[in-house]
Amino acid sequence: MASWVLRSFLTSNNFRNGVFHIKRRAHINTRIIDVFKLQPFGSHLSIKGWVKAMRKMKDNIFIDVNDGSCSDKLQVLIPKSKRPESLTYGAAIEAAGSLVMNKNGQIELAAEDVTVVGPCIVLDGYPFAPRKSYPSDYLRQYLHLRPRTNIFGALLRVRDRASCAINEHLHNNGYIHIHTPILTSNDCEGAGEVFRVKPDSENMLKEMAKEGLPLDEAYFDSKAFLTVSGQLHLEAVVRGLSKVYTFGPTFRAENSRTRLHLAEFYMIEAEAAFIESLDELVKIMECMIKDVSKQIMEDCTDDVQILHSSDGNEGSIMSVLEKPFQVMTYDQAINILEKHSGNFTSQARTGQGLSKEHELYLVKHAGDCPVFVIDWPHDIKPFYMKQCVHDSSKVSAVDLLVPRVGELCGGSLREDNLSQLQDKLTKLGLHEVLEWYLELRKYGNVPSGGFGMGFERYLQLILGIPNIKDTIPFPRWPHNCKL
Repeated sequence: MASWVLRSFLTSNNFRNGVFHIKRRAHINTRIIDVFKLQPFGSHLSIKGWVKAMRKMKDNIFIDVNDGSCSDKLQVLIPKSKRPESLTYGAAIEAAGSLVMNKNGQIELAAEDVTVVGPCIVLDGYPFAPRKSYPSDYLRQYLHLRPRTNIFGALLRVRDRASCAINEHLHNNGYIHIHTPILTSNDCEGAGEVFRVKPDSENMLKEMAKEGLPLDEAYFDSKAFLTVSGQLHLEAVVRGLSKVYTFGPTFRAENSRTRLHLAEFYMIEAEAAFIESLDELVKIMECMIKDVSKQIMEDCTDDVQILHSSDGNEGSIMSVLEKPFQVMTYDQAINILEKHSGNFTSQARTGQGLSKEHELYLVKHAGDCPVFVIDWPHDIKPFYMKQCVHDSSKVSAVDLLVPRVGELCGGSLREDNLSQLQDKLTKLGLHEVLEWYLELRKYGNVPSGGFGMGFERYLQLILGIPNIKDTIPFPRWPHNCKL
């Protein structure tokens, strides 16, 4: 069979004199971003996209077409005689013709052939009108159609570039990308805000159940959860690879519908071995944020301007790029908040966490500059954080507070003292389930540290987006898991 196929290929008209010939199309399909970059005037080309606006003149019809590759729309001139019957706003089309510069100095495709690939039945409930902007809460009602709007298309392109820039930065600095599991048996933060996972088939669970085990443990022989963090897994890998990170979805089962919370979101988590001071860690965090932000501003200028145009928050990114981040201790932060207690609805108290209004006030107090708060009380931080050498009541932890969102990053040096870690896990009742975590400290242990940054909160920061639900394609929050 194979030899017959080969003989047929060699004797076909496509293969002549030992050379494979491809039949060329009359028009080469071109992305709109490349049309504006290359401006190949006089050439014949084909574009595909969606009609964003339509204007009827005496002899011609002008349509603005966008294919999502950039924010720009290409004007297409169509003689009335060549207008397809189903051509409307919102339709998907293919247009072929010559690229010209019109008398107004505008790039234009003089169409010779236009095909409606997918008509848009505008009068049958299409929720968007041409050249009209809509509030975010309205767009959120149409998650499946939201990517067609100018503003959300810009957001998705920036999100893509930010994701690439983060990966590039970490790779360029020697970090190895690790795919940490989404299904896990541990609650890394210890707060209990987890989604439990089990098969939907009760019959299968009954078949698999071992004596003495409840049904929700039948599949894995233990409870399983959606991950809240890949940190503990990174701590295992970093003791063989020195620098590692993960970038993936994380889940929190919080009953929170604020502008800063999601049930599913993305986290960048980095871990490095041989780190012995918070100074090293905060430099790594600051360098990554500034480098990535600079790349986004350089590569996505038009899209960033579109996203900022509604509320003029371009200054928020400048504060990240231009100012050195400040550092203060937890005790210093509490002192500042106590001195200005009249500004808050709830008072900051020593030994307690900071509320959102406290976090944002500290940023404002620092001149609207990002600020690292270090050396936190051990009672309000997770078990894995290293006890401070100079104060046993504190741990070497750091939270990065930024304009607009408050806490953006959290990190720490990791506890590398085996006996102290054993005591912590015993008190929490986790000694047995995290025996493997203790073994990391027994066999070739090294000092290490790391941090996590919420990707969607980062996008809120640099783009001035008030609600986190508008930074992700399909947001999930309590009472909402559409699509």
